[in-house]
Amino acid sequence: MFKLNIKFVFVLAAMLVTPAARCEAPKRPHPVGLNFASYEDPVRRDWTGSRARPLSTVVWYPAAPGSRETDWTVSIFNAGTNAQGAPMAAEPAKLPLVLLSHGTGGAASTLGWLAEALAANGYIVAGVNHHGNTGAEPSYRLEGFMAWWDRPQDISAVLDKLLADPRFGPRIDTSRIGMAGFSLGGYTTLATIGVRLSQKQWQDFCAEASPDNPNCKLPPEIASKYSMDDVNRLLTQDERMKKELERMGNSFRDPRIRSAYAIAPVLGPAYVKDSVAGIQVPLRIVVGTADDQAIPETTAKPVAALVPKAQLQLLPGVTHYAFLSTCTMVGRTVARQICSDPEGVDRSAVHRQVGADAVQFFERTLR
Repeated sequence: MFKLNIKFVFVLAAMLVTPAARCEAPKRPHPVGLNFASYEDPVRRDWTGSRARPLSTVVWYPAAPGSRETDWTVSIFNAGTNAQGAPMAAEPAKLPLVLLSHGTGGAASTLGWLAEALAANGYIVAGVNHHGNTGAEPSYRLEGFMAWWDRPQDISAVLDKLLADPRFGPRIDTSRIGMAGFSLGGYTTLATIGVRLSQKQWQDFCAEASPDNPNCKLPPEIASKYSMDDVNRLLTQDERMKKELERMGNSFRDPRIRSAYAIAPVLGPAYVKDSVAGIQVPLRIVVGTADDQAIPETTAKPVAALVPKAQLQLLPGVTHYAFLSTCTMVGRTVARQICSDPEGVDRSAVHRQVGADAVQFFERTLR
């Protein structure tokens, strides 16, 4: 199943709070089309070293009028309603693009509700399944759970591929490109607009944390397969991983991204403060007040306090997994942790609210 991040605790700072109840459900002027792309990044290798790094990508878009939509179920999730393979709407000739990053161990389809809200309102939305760290692949890789900074590189590589793809490239307005992501995908979002990581900050925090601190433990989907000793060996003895660590503090900012929408972002204690303060594009952060994984005081509030163009929206009572797609009946039976919400929290209502908010944000910032 999916757990979605390795997290840390950060100092509390001032915040900007925007009321959560102003958003209405997003309108649906277009049917939503869905397509798939099997891209690769020839510059990087997969974790076996045998091939180019895969960039399996899901693309949502406004479909031609009359396209027949059907329900889409992926594993234990209700991933939305769309018309797979439908032609793209002919007008307008150029469309804005929003790139999408899922949480740890997840997949692009788990954010189908957000992609669908945007696509129905005239956006092309492209979500990559991050290699080694996605349930869309047959198995996980420990490296994929540790090399977080590979993710923003995936985003830039996918953007290159989309622009070169004859199906999508000619329709993308390159002056209107945005970024959105959830949990570790929230970090990915921030990295694409300039946030850098510090290995020392990460190590110092975990050295002081309690052994039982969930912020420095492996997520459960790989905890039965790997131990923290495995992590330490990987980081200190594996030659490829040691080379990866040398790039951990690099900037992966992509200047083509003009605005960013981060949902429950994580890894705040590893962020280089100056890199956060240097963000220049419009940024909106959304997180639940009851999120015990992307704790607002850990990342969202400190980032919002440092970024001049940031807005922070707190959703009362909402927990981490409410931002995943709704679950099937099987999912609600076998994966209660990620499929159940607290009393009084309606996951579908959260999706409608945040989807409408994202549409409004990108309409303002990607004009």
